[in-house]
Amino acid sequence: MKTRSVLTALFLVLGALFAPGFGALTGTTPAQAATKITHATATSMFRQAGITWSSSGNCSDRNNATCTSFEQLNLATAQGAQTLKAATGCALNITGGTETGHASGTYSHWNGYKLDYAKATCLTNYVKNTFAYIGVRGDGAPMWQSGSGNVYADEGNHWDVLYYNCGGC
Repeated sequence: MKTRSVLTALFLVLGALFAPGFGALTGTTPAQAATKITHATATSMFRQAGITWSSSGNCSDRNNATCTSFEQLNLATAQGAQTLKAATGCALNITGGTETGHASGTYSHWNGYKLDYAKATCLTNYVKNTFAYIGVRGDGAPMWQSGSGNVYADEGNHWDVLYYNCGGC
């Protein structure tokens, strides 16, 4: 009886691991819909992690380019910010979210995949000493890629971070 229980459990675990579109060994693809969160949910997550945010307009209206909004941010992006904070121990200040005024595209700010962080020595040193340099983006920004695949672009006065995933959350 014990052997049968162990084998049943083993097959259940293996089935979950390898089930198409479900298991732990399934990768995220662009075709999979991202889970979107509200501005309030994102700010709660950031506050809990000790991450700050600011805007030149002192506002959070998604349709105003001087605001910093997290409306329709991908959950994985918010989790990626939390992972970055925990990994670096650096003070993080988000200066750009899902508001209008950024470049368009599938993996854009508007679509919830990107956050901008204020430039800080701690963050810059972490990115450049921990991640792999992968070259220069089309607009001239040098880029580094984390082990999880997220891309950090140095745009001069801030870091533009593309979150394909939560960074190992």
